[in-house]
Amino acid sequence: MSLTLGQIVESLGGTLVEGQPDRVIRRIAPLESADADSISFLSNPKYLPQLAASQAACVVVAPAQQAAAQARGACIVADNPYLYFARLTQLWKRAHADAAAAGVHASAVIHPEAVVHPLATIGPLCVVERGAVVGAGTVLKSRVTISEYCQVGERCLLHPGVVIGADGFGFAQERGVWVKIEQLGRVRIGNDVEIGANTCIDRGALDDTVISDGVKLDNLVQIGHNVHVGEHTAIAGNAGVAGSAHIGAHCSIGGASNILGHLKIADGVAISPTSVVMRSVTQPGLYTGIFPLATNAQWEKNAATLKQLHALRERIKALEKALDAPRSTNGN
Repeated sequence: MSLTLGQIVESLGGTLVEGQPDRVIRRIAPLESADADSISFLSNPKYLPQLAASQAACVVVAPAQQAAAQARGACIVADNPYLYFARLTQLWKRAHADAAAAGVHASAVIHPEAVVHPLATIGPLCVVERGAVVGAGTVLKSRVTISEYCQVGERCLLHPGVVIGADGFGFAQERGVWVKIEQLGRVRIGNDVEIGANTCIDRGALDDTVISDGVKLDNLVQIGHNVHVGEHTAIAGNAGVAGSAHIGAHCSIGGASNILGHLKIADGVAISPTSVVMRSVTQPGLYTGIFPLATNAQWEKNAATLKQLHALRERIKALEKALDAPRSTNGN
């Protein structure tokens, strides 16, 4: 499997410097493990020492790193090397991977009242239930379940084990016994969405759970009922979003984060990994809800201090009140 540098530049753009268009590239590799048949990329200047030592046949770099890259050999100069790398992986896969043929695998179960576009691909052991819709160009890998009346848009990719439209977690109590609230809504997934392996998106209780266009969900993500995820938001693995939370567009939610129910997250918010979001976030920016790692002894001291913060605050308020009190007439 190979491409030439000329084919790469012709397809993806950029400027080839100190290299021959007919040079054959046989693999894409990181700087440290690239060999004379590899193409690599540099997206962060802190890895310049690795660039100098790399054996790659060609390296994709930004204009600011052109001189350093040119000193070691061939390079492709592009405004955004990381984006160029992403496009290069897509080009490589198109050139070398067997394209999945549209159609339904013999082991899949499709309800007669489901609507599956002829250009969709339904993999082994998938289940598409009554009234469900799967759009053109969408690929369901193995063991994907699309429950009743749920909708998946066009050009989506659902990895193995994804479950769309299981019941949301809704119960009422009667004398200590849980009474099920039937989940009567759907899940509606837009276009160009990718959902990682074993991720679950629950159907709405009354209204629908909505995953907007361009959303990317990692493996093992739990999306509760009636959640709304805005366009082009990305959520990393093991994150959980509780029911009726509303996440804006272009957000980044770190792995193992948890967002409590009924909260609103503004557009353009980034949440650090393992954070717990316990209140709505109304302004874009980076938010962190974790305590830095420490030795256990340090952690115990900090935890003890935290337990005293309320009492310390009350003492400070009392001292401030005393200092602000008017002096007596004798000046004392």
